[in-house]
Amino acid sequence: MLNLDGKVALVSGAGSVGPGWGNGRATSILLARQDAKVFALDKNEEALNETIRVAKEENLEMEGLICDVTSGQEIQAAVKKCIDTFERLDILINNVGGSQPGGVEQLSEEDWDRQMDYNLRSVYLGCKYAMPYLKQQSSSAIVNVSSVAALRMMRSRTHAAYSASKYGLIALSRSIAVQNARAGVRCNTVIPGLMHTPIVEHRLVPQLGAENAARLLEERDSHIPLGKAGDGWDIAHAVLFLVSDEARHITATELLVDGGLTAAMA
Repeated sequence: MLNLDGKVALVSGAGSVGPGWGNGRATSILLARQDAKVFALDKNEEALNETIRVAKEENLEMEGLICDVTSGQEIQAAVKKCIDTFERLDILINNVGGSQPGGVEQLSEEDWDRQMDYNLRSVYLGCKYAMPYLKQQSSSAIVNVSSVAALRMMRSRTHAAYSASKYGLIALSRSIAVQNARAGVRCNTVIPGLMHTPIVEHRLVPQLGAENAARLLEERDSHIPLGKAGDGWDIAHAVLFLVSDEARHITATELLVDGGLTAAMA
């Protein structure tokens, strides 16, 4: 079940902001544990090397490359390096993203463009340059990582550019899925809710202090019907299912990993 033996996966955002298991690191390691050969990408050399170190320590097959996936030239070179290394490509995971708070009046044009680059352009570029190789297989899979911010808005937490770009990612994923279905390429989206990953504490503790950050995390958990935020492994297992042969008839859809949050906010 869920075995990926013989398959090659390209994962962007494969490091983790701070120590621990972010979505990308957990996904990269889990796919490798299921016998995939993983080619990991991250802009942060230290974070990327730590993911690869963990993989090598477990005797998993993983190589990597420092890459800015908002650059067409760099992502094209990364895909080529993956093919040169493993000779095929079966799975693409687009996991890069970033948020900056603000509504349309507060965000500068540069802030807006940066969000579109991180959250939407990176996915477009990854799919564009990986697609010719994905089509060479009888079946292949793409998973793009969005956010619950694409579906639900909170007055106290306005992220206009982030929400818009992450919703655009969902529409892009559906378009890619329908256009390439007859070529054997499936494309789906994972939508995380309020997650507790290293990036959360990396941002909150310096801003609020440890005690206030802990209080805020407890407050976040109180909004989730299951009672607590998910973590990187919850996202990783959702991704694993969607790229596996067990999900062979699932495409052009979204998988919410939010502990019931979206339904509670309806």
